[in-house]
Amino acid sequence: MFYLIEVEDYVRVEPKLFGLPTQEAVEKQLVETYKGFVNRDIGSVVSVVEVLNVGEGIIIPGDGAAYYNSRFKLIVWRPEMQELVFGSIDEITNFGAFINLGVMKGMIHISQTMEDYVSYNKSGTLAGKSGKKSLHKGDLCLARIVAVSYKAGEPKIGLTMRQPGLGKLEWIKADKKKQKSSEKAEEKEKKKEKKKK
Repeated sequence: MFYLIEVEDYVRVEPKLFGLPTQEAVEKQLVETYKGFVNRDIGSVVSVVEVLNVGEGIIIPGDGAAYYNSRFKLIVWRPEMQELVFGSIDEITNFGAFINLGVMKGMIHISQTMEDYVSYNKSGTLAGKSGKKSLHKGDLCLARIVAVSYKAGEPKIGLTMRQPGLGKLEWIKADKKKQKSSEKAEEKEKKKEKKKK
């Protein structure tokens, strides 16, 4: 889930930015420092939004950089259990698929791709045995986060598509069409029953 958070921290501004106005130097340093930053408590930093306040700077002997106590806003994405996520299939392997969620990647085990016996084909697809569904690189999907692990730095995100309303977008659309047609058939049947009475 995306959050707008306010952070107060000492920002280490490198000497290469000393010629700029202080506010601008702090902002450029924040963008550089937080690019690709991931933390269990904060999440994954998407963007530095705004520098709210820059305090007096101090220089620590032997370092050469200036430190400014600053308040700033960040947009972060933190994966939440049971959150619905949208993404595209980035890679397919014999054990599942990796989905690009925009900010991070999630992994969906082969057993969690669809309600069917699934096999990996040499052509690089995952195919269902009886349902004739298949998953290819580049397919757009809707999935649910079922596991998040922070053991090795960047979080590992486990996903499932084995719940109603989840999966490849074409599958979801086809299921909705089937549901609408069965609802119409039921309505017709009810109308026939009423006429008989």
